[in-house]
Amino acid sequence: MIITKDHIGGLVFLCLSVVYGYYAGDIALLPGDEFEPFNAQTLPFALATLGGILSLGLLFTADKGAEHKLSLQGYDFPLVAKLLLLVVLFALALDWVGFMLATVFFLISGYWLLGERRPKMLLLASVPFAAGIWFVLTQLLDIYLAPGRLFTQLFGG
Repeated sequence: MIITKDHIGGLVFLCLSVVYGYYAGDIALLPGDEFEPFNAQTLPFALATLGGILSLGLLFTADKGAEHKLSLQGYDFPLVAKLLLLVVLFALALDWVGFMLATVFFLISGYWLLGERRPKMLLLASVPFAAGIWFVLTQLLDIYLAPGRLFTQLFGG
């Protein structure tokens, strides 16, 4: 059997859909909601099912020609590892420095790893985006984002 990128993508998407569907059962329901036709678990289960069906479709319809054979030449796996490490550091930094600073540092570091070195461009591509996302989450969607332990310890709160 020839494994192609489509096969790998379909398998990864299938695994994600199965895990998502499994953990959708852990979503807490209000008393009595388990008997309702639509509750907090309905949409996640529907998305997991749809994701599973689409990924199976991708697996069964993937082109199996020899010209589509999987080749790992030309991929920069050390860069991918650095970006994954950066994501982990971002997750750890959220609790300490808060959403805004962690996001700005994450974006600047990510752009720098991808090759951008101009400080003005790094700031212009990071700060407005982080501020915009912060505005949408906190002001429009009314989601509370903790300011971070460092901010709380320095300025009280």
